[in-house]
Amino acid sequence: MGKILCIVQTSPVSSGELNQLAKEYLPGVKLIEIIDSSLIDEVVSNGGVTKDVRRRLLTYYGYAEDVGADVIMNQCSSVGEVADLGRQVVGVPIVKVDEPMMERAVSLGSRIALVATVATTVGPSGRLLRSVAERMGKEIEVTEYLEDGAMLALFAGDREKHNQMLLGVIEKAASENDVVVLAQGSMTAILPLIGHIEKPVLTSPKIAFEYLKEFMKV
Repeated sequence: MGKILCIVQTSPVSSGELNQLAKEYLPGVKLIEIIDSSLIDEVVSNGGVTKDVRRRLLTYYGYAEDVGADVIMNQCSSVGEVADLGRQVVGVPIVKVDEPMMERAVSLGSRIALVATVATTVGPSGRLLRSVAERMGKEIEVTEYLEDGAMLALFAGDREKHNQMLLGVIEKAASENDVVVLAQGSMTAILPLIGHIEKPVLTSPKIAFEYLKEFMKV
């Protein structure tokens, strides 16, 4: 029986890209997607993870284990800390989509820009970045840049508005730091416009699948 990857998602916006990356990096691995867009709506409306969001996510992790997943990937940075709780209650490894990116960022520089498009990601992503640095034994300086509302524009189908809102912010962040981390996986939409930036600008999906390829020994 082949290996199974289950991706738990709070929005369908990245589903197409994640499917393509799975085909490229994990040939032969069966992909199961659990998508519940009510999760991110509730998180944004309440300014963070609620008890109900936490309960539903843990249910999804349990379902993924029940259907035979070898690995679960948590796709949403805003709920990343629920994955830490999930690791305590399911027997399947849970990979946060942004953790391999944070490790790479820490390895590339000490002054790290964290650019986010929704306020609820800033806290969890910043804490993850700092905890990764502590684990790696490196002192870092994190500067946060929030362009709140850009993700909602993308979710509404307005990629151009999303990119217009972000471009100047990313250019500024790159000029002031060693490396730029884009907190939302959906921010890959901006990649065609930032090739001129000389500093590393990291996005999570591709780096996560590079990690999964090695982790799953595909």
